[in-house]
Formats: sequence, C-alpha cells, structure tokens
Amino acid sequence: MPRLKRIARGPTVWIVVALLLLLLAFQAFGGGRGPETIDTQDGLELLADGRVTQARIVDGDQRVDLTLADDFDDDTGTSVQFFYVEQRGEEVIEAVSAAAPEQGFTDEVPQGSILGSLLLNLLPILLLVGLFWFFLANAQGGGSRVMQFGKSKAKLVSKEAPKVTFADVAGASEAVEELREIKEFLSEPAKFQAVGAKIPKGVLLYGQPGTGKTLLARAVAGEAGVPFYSISGSDFVEMFVGVGASRVRDLFEQAKNNAPAIIFVDEIDAVGRHRGAGMGGGHDEREQTLNQLLVEMDGFDVKTNVILIAATNRPDILDPALLRPGRFDRQIAVDPPDLKGREAILAVHAKGKPMAPDTDLATVARRTPGFSGADLANVLNEAALLAARTGLTVISDTELDEAIDRVLAGPQKRTRVMSEKERKITAYHEGGHALVAAAMRHTDPVSKVTILPRGRALGYTMVLPVDDKYSTTRNEILDQLAYALGGRVAEEIVFHDPTTGASNDIEKATATARKMVTQYGMSERVGAIQLGQPTGEVFMGRDMGHQRDYSEGVAEIVDEEVRRIIEAAHDEAWEVLQQYRDVLDHLVLELMEKETLNAEQIAEVFAPVQKRPLRPVWLSSERRSVSDRPPVLSALERRQMNGHANGNGNGAANGNGNGAGHGHEAAHGERVGGSRRMGSEDRMAPQDEAAAAKPEHPAEVRGTRAEGPVDPGEQH
Repeated sequence: MPRLKRIARGPTVWIVVALLLLLLAFQAFGGGRGPETIDTQDGLELLADGRVTQARIVDGDQRVDLTLADDFDDDTGTSVQFFYVEQRGEEVIEAVSAAAPEQGFTDEVPQGSILGSLLLNLLPILLLVGLFWFFLANAQGGGSRVMQFGKSKAKLVSKEAPKVTFADVAGASEAVEELREIKEFLSEPAKFQAVGAKIPKGVLLYGQPGTGKTLLARAVAGEAGVPFYSISGSDFVEMFVGVGASRVRDLFEQAKNNAPAIIFVDEIDAVGRHRGAGMGGGHDEREQTLNQLLVEMDGFDVKTNVILIAATNRPDILDPALLRPGRFDRQIAVDPPDLKGREAILAVHAKGKPMAPDTDLATVARRTPGFSGADLANVLNEAALLAARTGLTVISDTELDEAIDRVLAGPQKRTRVMSEKERKITAYHEGGHALVAAAMRHTDPVSKVTILPRGRALGYTMVLPVDDKYSTTRNEILDQLAYALGGRVAEEIVFHDPTTGASNDIEKATATARKMVTQYGMSERVGAIQLGQPTGEVFMGRDMGHQRDYSEGVAEIVDEEVRRIIEAAHDEAWEVLQQYRDVLDHLVLELMEKETLNAEQIAEVFAPVQKRPLRPVWLSSERRSVSDRPPVLSALERRQMNGHANGNGNGAANGNGNGAGHGHEAAHGERVGGSRRMGSEDRMAPQDEAAAAKPEHPAEVRGTRAEGPVDPGEQH
C-alpha cells in the first residue's frame, strides 16, 4: 500500500491520464484503416477510363475518394483516394463531372465531432496545468506540500543512523572536552543553572580543512541523545528572495519545539560572511539570511536548551556580530594534531586494517608533522591500497613510507624516462638542497633525497623536524632561505647554466624574504613595523581593495632589503657547496646509482660536513647595545646541566637562580659566535645556544612534510 500511494503521488498517474486523453482524441477523429492513396495522375486516368462508379470530393482536405468497378491492382481494393493542389481544383472537378460516375458524385465539407474538438482544445491546457501543479508541489520535496520554499532543509539525525562517538575522535582532546561539556549542558541543565551559569548559545569550530570539525559535530550527535539538526550553510540561500530568512526561522522553530536540541550548520561562512562593501548593490539575500540568523541566536530563551554548533575554515571572514558573546559564546580551535595526537589518529584509522607486527605507528607519526586527520587517514588508505595492489595480506612499513610520499609529492612516475644529463642535473640540484640543509645549524635533518620522478617533479629532498614547531626564529628562516637556494646554486657552480627547475624555490624564497621585511620586522633599515595589508577577496565581503600604506621611497628600501637577504642566503649556500664540493660529487654518484637515499645513507655521505659558524648577534638597530645577560634557566634545564656536570666528574654547576653562569664559554675561554656593533665584543646570541648543541650531521629519521622543490608544478 505505501508503494501504491507513492505511485499515486508521483508523475506516473498524470502521464497515463494524458496518454488516455490523446488516445480518445485520435479515436474520435476516425478509427479504422482508410482507402489506399494513389497518385493524382492515376486518379485522373481512372476517371477518364470510366472505371469509377462513385466519387466524393472532400473540400478543405483537397481529397477525392473514388469507388471503382474493379480492383485498382492485385494489392489494392476498389476504394482509393488521391490529393490535389489548390491550383488544379477546377481541372479535378471537370474530370469528375466528365466521367459521370454510375452512382454519381458529391461534394463534402468535413465536420469534426464536438467531443474531439473539445478534447483538442482543452488537452494542451490540461497538460500545462498538470505540469505546473506537479512541479510546484514537488519543488520542495513533497508531492502534497505546495508552496513550502521557506521550509528548512535541515536533516534530523535518526537514531538508526550509524553512531560516531567521542571515542572515534582522536588528536583533538581539548575540543572533545569542550563539547563533552555541551552534552552535559543538555542532559543536566539544572546543575549549571543552580550556580547561575548560562548554557552557551553557540559553539564555533574553526580550523584548517581536514582537522575533524564535522567529525566532532557527528560525535556530538551520537553522544547527545537529543534531536540533532544538520544543515549546510549553502542550503539557506535560494534563487527566491526571502527564502533564506524563512528557512532560518523554520529551522529554529523546529528546534525550539523539540528542545533540548542541537543545530549544526556546516560551512557557516556561506551565510555568515562579513557584511560590508562588495560587488554590486541592491538587495543581498545572503545579508538578509545572516540578519535573521543573528536575530534567532540572540532571541533564545536561556531555558530553551537549544545550542547552535557551526563549523568553518575561515573564521576571519565571519561577521563580528556573529562572533560576539551571546551568540557564539565558545570558539574552539581545531588545530592539526601534535605527535601524540597523530599517533592516536593513526591508531583509530588502523582499526580493521591488517598491520604487520613490526609496524610502529609512533614512527609514522614522527614522519608526518603538520598532517591533518584527513591526511593521516589518506596515508593509511593509500598504504592499504598499495598492499592490495601488490597482493600482500598485511600493511608493512614499506607501504606506509610509500603512502607518505604519495600524499606529499604524488604518485611515482615509473614510465617517465629521463636522459642521463637530466638525471645528473636533478641529482646535483637535489644534492645542493640536501648538502646546504646538512651544513646549516638551524635546518631540520635531511631524511630522504631522491631523483625518481614523482607527481610533476623530477626529484625532491625531504627534511624532517625533530619536534613540532609553533614559531620560527630569524636564524631558522635565514637557514631555510639558504636551503631553498641550494639547488639553484649547485647548478650554477657545476654546470654554469641554471635550469628552470629552481623557479618555485626562488618564488618561495622571495616571498619569505619579503615577509621578513614587511611583516616580521627582521630588517634593520625598515624596523619592526608592518607594511601593507593582506589582500582581501571581494566575494568574502571585505573591502574591495587596500591602498598601499607606504611611500615609493619605502617600497624601494623594501625591494633593496629583500634583494640583500636573498643575496646573503645565496652566498651562504655558495660557500657551503664550494667548501664541500667533494661531498656533493659523492652524493651525486650515490644518487645516480641508487636513485633514493635514506637518512642513514645520507648521514654516511655527509660525515665530513661540519655545521656552519654561528651568525653574529642581530639587533634591530645599531643604536641598541647587546645584552650580556642570557635567558633564565628553567628548573628542567638546571637539572639537566647539573646531571651532565656530575656525570663528567667536574662538578661544574652552571647556573644560579637567575641564569648567571650560562654565558656558554667555549673550552678555550673564548666567546662563541660574534657581532661587532658600536664596539661590542664578539658573543653568542642567546637564541643560538641550543643550536650550538646540535649534532654535526643528521642521522635519524624524525618525520615531516617534504620541503624545497616538492611543488608539483616544478621539474625538480
């Protein structure tokens, strides 16, 4: 019965009715087979030969029906007809009159039936009315719901749907704790109201794509045990004016009627963008939808127990009125996971996948800093696909390593054939990157160098940071610039003819150097000021443009400083490669033979390489003096230093309560490093002390994204 009802509400019934009406119309205009049609010449000859016993001239149709004394031929009977053009009308009438049929002839004017005429006139109208009613009734998803454009498209998560719980979420412990409290607000509101606490009206989840914002919302839906309405921000906006605001009202009305309830709006930036200048003018449907959303959120009764959860990748473009307390009371950042978080995420996604006994997910986590949860899930899925493709029954470290490389740089191009000359150029290019990275004090260890084409790159160098980093020092940036230019410098030194493969390296190095001058305040001539503003997108709802807030003279200084920084990095890379040219050649020979070198093989080649001397102390102005006082030692640092001193048997305890004695004197009593400013003596910068303790060459894989010439648009 339900199936019959669905069929009755669908278009099938109307199609059948239309076909029946057409059939009746055809039947009304005469059924049965008519007389055989012959040529006009044959018809006139029959009249002239006297074979016609009766004739009928049909006016309007320009047709003559003939009844013959005998059959026209073996296949045709005695009833035939022929047609004529209007100009031959008199000739045909004269031929019929001259033939004088035995039973006579007659003229006939056709008269259609009243029913047939009525059907032909009404049928098009009925069809149009039926189609209009059908589309109008079903435009919003229901055969009997007419004019429901303003109804919300939110989906109510059913209890039968597969549940996602907080146990399925890893790497976002802070966000999970915040959302657990939301669950408690809904289940035990009296507990919080008893102490005067108000239930948050809105929770905004923001972060980079792939960090698990929507997954967290699904976990809330699985844990809350209350009605959970899910909708996308784009579902509010339609082609009809006022539909978005109407849907917002309807959505919140449904939630209030079923409170306690949760509303989840994914990609809220589709309707919550900053109001203001933009392209065009007039009525903006999106702004009206946002206004209604603001009214509904601010109009909540505290005791209605309705909470709005929203997710976005771009919190910076949301309207300030939407973000203020009282609407989105809580704004939870969902950041990429740290080392422990990555290991936990890998463990979650490894469930149900046969992993080899010696597989260490902690090692995989160390190799993937900066990866989001979606990236890590993709790594394990790629590893499973590789294992299945090669006929393996378990996933080993080999498949995981290849999967990481595929996610970073794309699939390996096994069919791309490179000439010996291109392989050598690529080897020197990647070797230049690796050697400069190994010689600089503040770069991450090199974990892999390969000249195998992958994606759109002919080769790449991978560096792996030891720990997760959340800020970058000036010396680290300068070392990164030298590392980025290492490939280009190697081509200049060896071939005296650089290639286009370094274009992406130069682009990134230039952008980084410009940020040092205009954003990071790392230029002595410009100072610690920000020049220019980030460019806004017109469609984001920001102002349509930003005027440059500095003069042409300052712009010239900026260009000069950028060039100076790039040239200094170029010179540093040049000095390293010139000094260790034999090591570079050795590395190239190894790459030409093995094509890919891992961290241990690279460390063996780079054994003769020594770290570069520390740079002089940098000051933002020559008018300022260098401070002799180093950073205070933490309790952990003091324990480590005391333990090291006791272990050596010298009992030299460095560091009192304020860090005095941590001047890091060299073994011969000379200061390490140096800077000469206004007569100051050479000394080490405090931020360089940790770098001085770094090993002389990398020897262990630590894990990170590929850097340097890994851009898929470049050759190397």
